[in-house]
Amino acid sequence: FFLRMVPPNIFEAATQNGQMLGLIFFSLCFALAMTRLEKEKMTTLRDVFISFNDVMIVMTNYIMKLAPIGVFGLLVPVMVQTGGDLFAALAKYFVTVLLALGLHMFVVMPILIRVLGGINPLVHFRAMRTALMTAFSTASSSATLPVTMRCIQEKAGVSKGTASFTLPLGATVNMDGTALYECVAVIFVAQVMGIEMTFAAQFMVVAAALLTSVGVAGIPSASLVAIFVILKNSGIPGAETAVVALLSVDRLLDMSRTAVNVWGDSCAAVVVAKSEGEPVIVSK
Repeated sequence: FFLRMVPPNIFEAATQNGQMLGLIFFSLCFALAMTRLEKEKMTTLRDVFISFNDVMIVMTNYIMKLAPIGVFGLLVPVMVQTGGDLFAALAKYFVTVLLALGLHMFVVMPILIRVLGGINPLVHFRAMRTALMTAFSTASSSATLPVTMRCIQEKAGVSKGTASFTLPLGATVNMDGTALYECVAVIFVAQVMGIEMTFAAQFMVVAAALLTSVGVAGIPSASLVAIFVILKNSGIPGAETAVVALLSVDRLLDMSRTAVNVWGDSCAAVVVAKSEGEPVIVSK
């Protein structure tokens, strides 16, 4: 596991093996080295990467507009081969993901902000409801970020400095809903393929999901790319067909996990603000 985090050839890892862990580790080291450059050089290099990322997002949006046609074409032969059993399996998968996301959003995170920040979860939920509705409707944490920033400052009482630091960082790093979804999806595919995963294999999936969720773009269905990479690295056959099948029920799940991601970012922001002594909303 640790050897795969340090690929001997970064270009081979990116083009042939799809070693997402190695790419993330290299990116972290590269970013750390960038901070040692002079400001002018670092700014130029950073702007190149930001522009490249923006171009890829535009291209991905074009592809996603054509995705329904492609998904239909790819699902037809799968449906012919599997019949109605595929619908039953996808229904169980769908319900499992929603239950897991609901448990995390309505049980785990409220307990954390109550214990760590003394925040009333219901009051905080009312303050963030506009951002959560926007996240659910757009399925994009990046598109929701301006609304999240406004809600967290105007309704939750978090200062602009704290919000400007925690929320953009959280929109990139704190993908808790996405990581949870990736774990369930990979284990579901393994079960459908008849592969029994040991505890060590499941732990590897959890670690890979946590690391790959850091690099997932805040656009609709972006986590399916990470799921495909995890499936390939886990040695689970039929990754291409599995991802296509997951895409057929992904839209509502994508909307739900995006709302969980935004909710987690807002919870982290108010806890940080509370630790800094800011007058955020508290339990009466």
